[in-house]
Amino acid sequence: MRIEAEALLALAARLEGPMAADFDRAVHCILHCGEGRGRVVVTGMGKSGIIAQKIAATLSSTGSPALFLHPAEAVHGDLGMLAKGDVVIALSASGETEEILRLLANIKRIGDALISFCCDTQSTLAQASDIALDCSVPAEACGMGLAPTASTTAMLALGDALAIAVSLKKGFQPEDFAALHPGGKLGKRLARVSQLMHTGDAVPRVSPGTPMKDVIYEMSRKKLGMTTVVEDGRLAGIISDGDLRRLLERDGPESLSKTAGQAMNPRPHTIAATELAVKALGLMEEKKITSLLVVDSHGMLEGVLHLHDLWGTEFI
Repeated sequence: MRIEAEALLALAARLEGPMAADFDRAVHCILHCGEGRGRVVVTGMGKSGIIAQKIAATLSSTGSPALFLHPAEAVHGDLGMLAKGDVVIALSASGETEEILRLLANIKRIGDALISFCCDTQSTLAQASDIALDCSVPAEACGMGLAPTASTTAMLALGDALAIAVSLKKGFQPEDFAALHPGGKLGKRLARVSQLMHTGDAVPRVSPGTPMKDVIYEMSRKKLGMTTVVEDGRLAGIISDGDLRRLLERDGPESLSKTAGQAMNPRPHTIAATELAVKALGLMEEKKITSLLVVDSHGMLEGVLHLHDLWGTEFI
């Protein structure tokens, strides 16, 4: 692990120094490939190929359309994946991988540019590339110095750095990330409030003139520990379990003779349906509340978001 960590530190130093200009050129190349319509085609054999697949996936998920091209399959028809305007990133520690070298003429003919990740900048692949990024490492973690270990770690980190640098240049936002990750934990964390909130009859609601016994019934029936107070569709306030307890402690049995309008909190915390779920969670934690009322720009009630909707196992 220390050998691989040292390899990453050496790579970081090169990125801040002699390789900075080439890295910037690579970022610019990906940003403008095919005048913004091209894709990034990542290729590599063996262990480098596995890293190439991950780099392609990271580029795609951060806003740069990318795909993996298996170099051995490319000469049997898969080269059709490559289109004019695409940028190719080729990974080869030695820079002499036969399957990749066989593709060079076609890559240069079809593609927009060739970027290589090599440990030997004097290799055939590096010399044929428009931009060659140096992934050399002081040593592999393998005791025999044979199995790709530190070198593939360096390639992976360099690919991540390139993908993130491009996404920053593009102004990629959490909203964009959410659109590309609709499933699983990330999908729920980046979901919109509108996707998770309770709506329609599931929303507890009473009018300002509703008697307290009916308020309690509505809270119990909808099982959200609160009820909204609504007048002509517009949010007027909220009555939570905590509000009810404090009212009973203060006024005793007389509190049951009040109306919802007399008992409500007229300044509830609200959020827009278009906000991200993660923002709603942060607001609930900050305010120490369990429900947020969802309203539009005119104060009309649209729904209720409960803490339980956010803290399910998929969201954490």
